[in-house]
Amino acid sequence: QVQLVESGGGLVQPGGSQRLSCAASGRTFSTLVTGWFRQAPGKERDFVALITQSGWTGYADSVKGRFTISRDNAKNTVYLQMNSLKPEDTAVYYCAITPILTRDSSGYDYWGQGTQVTVSS
Repeated sequence: QVQLVESGGGLVQPGGSQRLSCAASGRTFSTLVTGWFRQAPGKERDFVALITQSGWTGYADSVKGRFTISRDNAKNTVYLQMNSLKPEDTAVYYCAITPILTRDSSGYDYWGQGTQVTVSS
């Protein structure tokens, strides 16, 4: 059984930083593409970042230069380091896995339950 568990969300002030974690059981991250997505109230779920099996990374334009995705193979955990956070980054953040290289959420097979990130003063 595949299970993805996100953690690290919370309330952060504009300009601050937060690190999200996604831990997996039942699958090995290093053999798959892992993506981070986010969904704000009343909006669609949007692509944020991904990391491939080889460690190549891709980002949405809205987070490029501020967010960094990384992976710790020993811990089977993927991270999303978020810096210079803005109120518009407020959303529920999800991690997901897929065997293919895609930014389309419909291409991802397994999802975590999500973690809320709120950027507000």
